[in-house]
Amino acid sequence: MAFDGRVLAGVGVLAAVVEGGSFVRAATLLGLTASGVSRAIGRLEARLHVRLLDRTTRAITLTDEGRRFYEEVRPHLAAMEEAAAAVSGSGGVVRGRLRVDVDPFFLPLVLAGRLGIFCDRHPDLAIEFVSSERLGDLVSDGIDLAIRFGEPRHTALVSRKLIEAPILTVAAPAYLARFGAPAHPSELSTHRCLQFVDPHSGRPYPWEFVKGRQKLPVETRGPLTFTNPQALLEECLAGTGVAQVIGWGVGQLLKEGRLVDLFPAWHGERFPLYALHPSKKHVPAKVRAFIDFCTEIAATL
Repeated sequence: MAFDGRVLAGVGVLAAVVEGGSFVRAATLLGLTASGVSRAIGRLEARLHVRLLDRTTRAITLTDEGRRFYEEVRPHLAAMEEAAAAVSGSGGVVRGRLRVDVDPFFLPLVLAGRLGIFCDRHPDLAIEFVSSERLGDLVSDGIDLAIRFGEPRHTALVSRKLIEAPILTVAAPAYLARFGAPAHPSELSTHRCLQFVDPHSGRPYPWEFVKGRQKLPVETRGPLTFTNPQALLEECLAGTGVAQVIGWGVGQLLKEGRLVDLFPAWHGERFPLYALHPSKKHVPAKVRAFIDFCTEIAATL
């Protein structure tokens, strides 16, 4: 098949459908009618001799062939956008729309309250945040960037470690007054411990303590298991149980005495924070800018 302008035009429409999630939103982005968008996709599919989208009354999703095609062409679309911006003299301007799948802990406890700084720097960029329990297919979900804790498990994505966060074991004074303070991590096996679910395995994270070269796994149990880190933290503050939390975001609570760091000598365990994105060759300026901002914020914690 010879390449022509019709293919390029169709790819632009396909990108708008994927990012917008529907023909209607794509039509709004492109200044077309929904039927015009549908016809453009149909022409592209006929030109490629493959079905790119599965259409239902509720959703539009990429087929396997459509996903592979879009993953290949999306970086080149971003590169063309940046090239056009550079030619017009605005190559350094971050603009457009950015969809970020951000860790449900990192957004409310670290980024929230600081995002105005980023908005002031890049007034032509609009950001939409989503926080899913499990990281899906970034391309089919229309996600530009994911910020996630834990080692990456998506080998098709480009990953960049931003920083490593300490893991703290904490309890509220009300809990300690009622049940007593454990003198050693091993004593937690008899305490009420709040569990947090690993979204990959579906099971609670194991508790491990690190001091120098010493590693100590501890079997813990408790009546409550969470998938939402904010809810876990609130229950810990209420005195319900002992919790393991990422050290960021609780510093003020420790200073105010609302939480107590139970084992300050056992802070050796670290939890990495990664940025993940699908582009392999050309990373959009808006993605680079937000990754740099997250790194900048995390470094101050």
